[in-house]
Parts: sequence; C-alpha cells; structure tokens
Amino acid sequence: MWLFSIVVLIIVFVLILRGLKDRKLLDTVTKTYRGTRTERDLVLSLLKNGIPAENIFHDLYLKKPSGNFSQIDLVVATNIGILVFEVKEYSGWIFGTGQNKYWTQVMAYGKSKYKLYNPIKQNSQHVIDLKNHLKQFETIPFYSIVVFYGNCVLKDINLIPEETYLVKSPCVVDITNQIISKNKLASYTNKKEVIEALEAAVKNGEDYEIRKKHFNYVRDIIDKDLKFQ
Repeated sequence: MWLFSIVVLIIVFVLILRGLKDRKLLDTVTKTYRGTRTERDLVLSLLKNGIPAENIFHDLYLKKPSGNFSQIDLVVATNIGILVFEVKEYSGWIFGTGQNKYWTQVMAYGKSKYKLYNPIKQNSQHVIDLKNHLKQFETIPFYSIVVFYGNCVLKDINLIPEETYLVKSPCVVDITNQIISKNKLASYTNKKEVIEALEAAVKNGEDYEIRKKHFNYVRDIIDKDLKFQ
C-alpha cells in the first residue's frame, strides 16, 4: 500500500512540475486569461515544435477602417508567409462546404442538429482584414488553418479554398511543418513593420473597452442573422 502511495505522489509531483514548465513556456507568448484553453494549448504545441515565441501572436484585435475590430485567435509570422489560425472545439459530426455560410453539427446519432458559422469563411475574413491592414501584406502569402479540438468528426467537408487547411488538433503540428517546408520564402519589405503591427493587435486585446465593443459587435451580427432565418 505504501509503495502505491509513493508512486501516486511521484506522478502528482511530475504533473505539477510539467504544469509549471508549460505555464512558464506559455508566458513567453501569452497569458492564461487570454483567449480559450484550446487556443493556449495550440500556442504550447507550436512552441514545443520549435516555433520561436517572438513569431507567435495570440488573441489579436485588429482595428478595421469601420472602427470595429476583427478578433483573430492566432497568427504565426514565418519565412514563407503568415499563418492564420482559427481554433474551434466541437463534438459530433460536422458537415459543410467552403462556400456555405453555415455548417451543420449533428449530435446524438442524428437526433440533434445545430448550425454553426462556416469557420473557413470566418478565417478567410481574418486574412482579408490582415491584408487590408498593411500595404506589404498584399504581396505576402497567407495560409488559413482551421483547427478542430474535441471529439468531432469532419464529414463531407468539400470545396476547400486554396491555401486553406482543416485539421484535427493532434495533426496541427504536422500540417504546420508541411506548410513551412513546402513553400517558397516570402518577400517581406519590412519585417519590423509586420511584427509591430501584430504586437499592436495583441496589445489591443488588453483593453477592456475594445473587447467589450467587439463583443457587442459580434452579438449584433448574430442577432441580425437570426432575425432573417
């Protein structure tokens, strides 16, 4: 019995040390109160895969010409271009196409169905917002990566646009490595400008009024959509 107790204590100690190590690593990019748990999990996965902390930008609020903000889960600046991540967590079966405004989530063996906004379109808009933000972004390649956490199954997802990737979370590092290794170097005209623009977008997320304004903006869009269903 005492041997079992010792083993349990050792396991608990190792888990605590691992958690503290992960927390310290995460702090090089973001804070535990920013974004969602799955977004922070993705940040850790990328860091452990060797992506430099200074190239990862989490929970960005990018100001648009209208005065509203575009909230982007994760951006990674690389030598081959800009990787833009949209992180989702679902269960059940997911059906949809790259062109439809909404996708369908099927639960309980078809007994329950729910509507969700097309994450491909959502992240495509994030790419457009980024390209509109800096002049040099117009000539830099962008890669849209939609990452699904949870026990969902992607069913019959088709018409996926070029340079867009749908991936379950266990495979996101492999996909990221493939994108970086198989594409040509991007022609940045001013890397410092890119970093400063992305850092400013992250800093916007620390502003309560900006977060509140974006929340109300998204809520109004959702309410408007529901009225016309």
